Amino acid sequence: MMKPALIDTDTISLFLRNQPQVVENFRAYLGEHDALSFSIITYYEIVSGLKYRDAKKQLTSFLELASYSNILPLTEQGVTIAADIYASLRVAGTPVDDIDLLIAGSALANHLELVTHNTKHFARISQLQLADWTHA
Repeated sequence: MMKPALIDTDTISLFLRNQPQVVENFRAYLGEHDALSFSIITYYEIVSGLKYRDAKKQLTSFLELASYSNILPLTEQGVTIAADIYASLRVAGTPVDDIDLLIAGSALANHLELVTHNTKHFARISQLQLADWTHA
């Protein structure tokens, strides 16, 4: 059984490039859950990157994916959680960039596991449950 999840930007990018294990995990997840969920921050990162590269075909594919996904907005709760994490990691000398903190805050505020290939980076956030769909 796959836990309810927030899909990180890198995992969506791998899906758009048809990485076989990620595609298989997307299918398995959608077999158990109504829709994918990702943050409005991820939406921005994907759209801005594809527009910069003028990758029209991938942009069309992403917008289709987004049309039947749950795109989670930034909320006060998610931003507050991200700010708390920022402060504690900064004090510890192990900062994480703001974009990733906002994605992590969204996952935590919505009680979702974060699906990312960047587990080493996000592992600094001890409260966060992580999964990497590039593996079986």
